[in-house]
Amino acid sequence: MQALVLTSFAAPMTIENVPVPQPGPGQVLVRIAASGVNPLDTKIAAGAAPHARPRLPAILGIDVAGTVEAVGDGVTTFHVGATVYGMAGGIGGIQGSLAEYGVFDAALLAPVPLGLSMREAAALPLVFITAWEGLVDRAHVKVGDSVLVHGGAGGVGHMAVQLAVALGATVFATGSAASRDAIEALGARFIDYRTSTVDDYVAEYTGGAGFDIVYDTVGGATLDASFQAARLYGGHVVSCLGWGTFALSPLTARAATYSGVFTLLPLLSGEHHARHGAILREANKLIEASKLQVRLDPRRFTLHTAHAAQTDGSARGKLVVEVRD
Repeated sequence: MQALVLTSFAAPMTIENVPVPQPGPGQVLVRIAASGVNPLDTKIAAGAAPHARPRLPAILGIDVAGTVEAVGDGVTTFHVGATVYGMAGGIGGIQGSLAEYGVFDAALLAPVPLGLSMREAAALPLVFITAWEGLVDRAHVKVGDSVLVHGGAGGVGHMAVQLAVALGATVFATGSAASRDAIEALGARFIDYRTSTVDDYVAEYTGGAGFDIVYDTVGGATLDASFQAARLYGGHVVSCLGWGTFALSPLTARAATYSGVFTLLPLLSGEHHARHGAILREANKLIEASKLQVRLDPRRFTLHTAHAAQTDGSARGKLVVEVRD
C-alpha cells in the first residue's frame, strides 16, 4: 500500500510502499477514505509536539474515516463493509491515517452516521472528542449554564459552541471580527476579543459575576484571561491547551476551579479506548438530530498533495486529505 511517511522532523513526508498491516485481537483493518489534518498533526511533523510521543519513521494522521476490510479476534461491534471513523492513531508509534490502509483498535471507532460524508467524518473526531471531554466530562455542562468559548470559530471551538448550545446552555464565544458571522450562525453571542477586555464582557454579559464555564481553546494569555472570567463561587475553567506555567491566583480569588483536557491520553496510555468510541456515538446522535455540523475547508487534497495541507493560518475549516476517491 502507499503511505505518507515522516522520516525526519521539519522535512517533507514522502510517499512510500509499505506492507498492508493485519488486525490483531480487538482491531480492525480499515480501507482509509479520508484523513483529517489537525494543527497537532502539523506540529508533530515539525517536531514541535513532544507530548504526542512520535516515533520515526512515522505514518501520521490522527483522524480517520473508511471502510472495514477485516476484523481481528474478539471484534463484534463492526463487520466487514461497515463504514467507521475515529481518532485512532498517528501518535506514540501507532500508525495513522495518511495511508491506504490502517489497523486500529475497534473500541476507538464509531459508525459513520447517515448523511455524513467520509470527508466530514474524518474532520470530526479529535475536535469533537476534545470539546466533549471539556464540557461534559470535566465541566458537567447543564441546561441554563452560561458558557464562554474562547476561539469559537476554530476546530475545537466550533464544536464546543454547538455542543453547549445543544445541551441547553447560553453560549458566548470570542473571535476576530471576521469570524462573527460563523460564530453567530452556530448559536453563540459573539465577543470581539480585540476590542473587548475581560472586564468589559464579564460586566456586560454576567453583571460581573462571571461565566459558569469557560472553555479555552487558544492557550497562553487567553487561559490567563479565562481565570478572570470564571463565575464567583463555583465557576469552572477548562483548557485543551494548558501547556505552560500559569498563575492560579485569579482563579483562586474567585473560588473557581480548573480542568485540563488531554485528548491523546487513551491512545498514549492504551487505556479507556472505549470512552472515545462512546463519545463519537454521542456525536452521531447530535448529527442525526441536525444539531451538529462540521466546517470543512473547501480545498481538496490527496496523499500526493498533502504537504500543501500542512498550513496553520489559511484554513477556512477543517482540512481533509482524501486518500481515495
